[in-house]
Amino acid sequence: MHENKSLVELDQGQEGIIVSIQGGRTMCRRLSDMCIAPGVKIRKISGSFLGGPVTIQIGHARTALGFGMAAKIMVEAEEDIDQ
Repeated sequence: MHENKSLVELDQGQEGIIVSIQGGRTMCRRLSDMCIAPGVKIRKISGSFLGGPVTIQIGHARTALGFGMAAKIMVEAEEDIDQ
């Protein structure tokens, strides 16, 4: 069984598939409007484990998320997918 990580736990440059979002309806809708939803491949561009924004890339689009929001996005990391 694969262990899921939050987006803030991914290493810089690491990719993965979003498996769940642990937020309320409003947050999920806002993320969905940005094409951030379960099943989507995502790449972490930058971020700090101690707080601050997390920059991500989906396809050719880049966006920044607040630390709290990023912590609620659970991802199956690419290294875990290959195993």
